[in-house]
Amino acid sequence: MKSLLSIVISLVITNSFSQNVTVSSGTLKRIEHFESKNIESKNIDVWLPDNYSNNEHYAVLYMHDGQALYDAATTWNKQAWEVDEVASKLIAENKTQKFIVVGIYNNPTKRHAEYFPQKPYESLTQYQRDTINLQLQKSGRAKEDFKPFSDNYLKFIVTELKPYIDKTFSTKTDAAHTFIAGSSMGGLISMYAICEYPNIFGGAACLSTHWPGTFTVKNNPIPDAFVNYLKAHLPSPKNHKIYFDYGDQTLDALYQPFQEKVDVVMKAKGFTKKNWETEFFKGKDHSENSWKERLHIPLEFLLKK
Repeated sequence: MKSLLSIVISLVITNSFSQNVTVSSGTLKRIEHFESKNIESKNIDVWLPDNYSNNEHYAVLYMHDGQALYDAATTWNKQAWEVDEVASKLIAENKTQKFIVVGIYNNPTKRHAEYFPQKPYESLTQYQRDTINLQLQKSGRAKEDFKPFSDNYLKFIVTELKPYIDKTFSTKTDAAHTFIAGSSMGGLISMYAICEYPNIFGGAACLSTHWPGTFTVKNNPIPDAFVNYLKAHLPSPKNHKIYFDYGDQTLDALYQPFQEKVDVVMKAKGFTKKNWETEFFKGKDHSENSWKERLHIPLEFLLKK
């Protein structure tokens, strides 16, 4: 029988194979091996809503783990966010402004290092870094010394991918119409993105945010480092929106005490119900099936007219 750890670890790994992805609404534009000077090349899927027109301008939602967003038939665990269905329904019901979605594929062997917020990690002592390294090695997430490179990943999005998207598609380019979202480690990097680039991203959706960083809460220094980072780097609540959530099953069962500490910081920094939400979903686990059920909530919160 598989251990709980092996199950929940597998839940956050998605394959990076280039497959033909089918959407039930809108149109998907594939960019194969988008080249970068900062990281290795990435596959990018750009979703355009029905009746997309160059005569209009659209908000942009950047999402991590791009290969898990649309078509469950092509994913490793036969689950997907079904972003096309959720987004199309919201737009059709006039609950959000019109927007496009830019899905950035991950590399499963480098995902943890790519999405792990780099500056909080670098704030740790060497002993604490060694502790994180050992914990990740035990969980199979690091074979050698663990070194996050999320700063380069965000630099890729901001300085290479976003300019291309804005040039190629009919977008609203300002921060008020640019958003970023992800789950688990993708939630962490979304939080990091809006803190590092507050002039680029006006909103972030962080679902099942993986505050432990590793896969144990014992002798783990990184959650406090994330909290301290947020105390110093949260963007202004005047023109930013942030969404967090978590369940209580599988990996999500670890998150509540850390999210509660983050919520204290959010309140202290002036965030209110107008520009911040933290939602708890009882009985929900750490999976695309859970995230697709509630994706409409952060999208409506961030992208409402």
